[in-house]
Amino acid sequence: MLTRRHVLASALAAPAVLRFGVGTAQAATTLKISHQFPGGTIDKGDFRDRLCRTFAAEVAKRSGGELAAEVYPNSSLIKTNAQFSAMRKGALDISLYPMPYAGGELPETNIGLMPGLVTTYDQGLRWKKEPVGKALSDFLADKGIILLTWVWQAGGVASRSKPIVAPEDAKGMKVRGGSREMDMVLQTAGAAVLSVPSNELYAAMQTGACDAGITSSTSLISFRLEEVAKSLTSGAGTSYWFMLEPLMMSKAIFDKLPKNQQDVILAVGAELEAFGKKGAHDDDVEVAKVYEKAGAKVAALDAATVNKWRDIARDTAWKDYGAKTATAANLLKLANDVAA
Repeated sequence: MLTRRHVLASALAAPAVLRFGVGTAQAATTLKISHQFPGGTIDKGDFRDRLCRTFAAEVAKRSGGELAAEVYPNSSLIKTNAQFSAMRKGALDISLYPMPYAGGELPETNIGLMPGLVTTYDQGLRWKKEPVGKALSDFLADKGIILLTWVWQAGGVASRSKPIVAPEDAKGMKVRGGSREMDMVLQTAGAAVLSVPSNELYAAMQTGACDAGITSSTSLISFRLEEVAKSLTSGAGTSYWFMLEPLMMSKAIFDKLPKNQQDVILAVGAELEAFGKKGAHDDDVEVAKVYEKAGAKVAALDAATVNKWRDIARDTAWKDYGAKTATAANLLKLANDVAA
């Protein structure tokens, strides 16, 4: 006998297939959208999953049923770290993907989590219209990736023990930073580092392999890290940790579509940036409530503390990144031109 719980569980595990238009489903081009985050519905759950589902529904609707989409949460279609490469090869259509996860393949993408470089949402979202945004978009297009929706997320720290607020608090702790450059900053502060995707943080903290994890407010909630944390440092007001987690598309797949469908995809992607900003903002506020309710101590970052992290980053991570390639050096220079 199927209970409501079984039906709901099955629905969340299965891909969401969104089609509009009578008699058009068979002729539709079906796009597969993959991400690593928990699945929900178009109205409830992790906003990144909801963004993907809203994108799918709007693209299907505006294309008159010529396009359909399947959303695969929880890395259920392709493993987390393999999604970027799969898009470049044309083996995956679309992913909402943390850009610096691709840093091992393309070190230039680590600009998407450069400690202290972006400290507010407005600053990050200005990138798109500034020279740094064009340079980054052009670079990715040359590598087979198209940015559809710019999504920035502020980050905080969940810790199994004492809070990590200032750099000196990290000394002697095992911390997940989220990018090579963040790891450099943590190591300079005296921490040991652990490199895992955010969807593996819970297990790492639960077993003690990791003492603290830095990740987005949304992931701090969605991956239930409050169950294994006693302290939270919130990035709601300002943060040294801002990650670019855009909705991306395979250029090989995009280029095969007729122009009217390309235009629909680009228009919907751009319009969803306001949705992404609001979702991230809302979770910055919500995360403190979730952790306080679970009994964790909550601390906040201020500008002076963020500057301490930035000073370390400027002397270590920024220099290292800028020396990687000419493209990296140019991106760093252009990003620094965008005022906070």
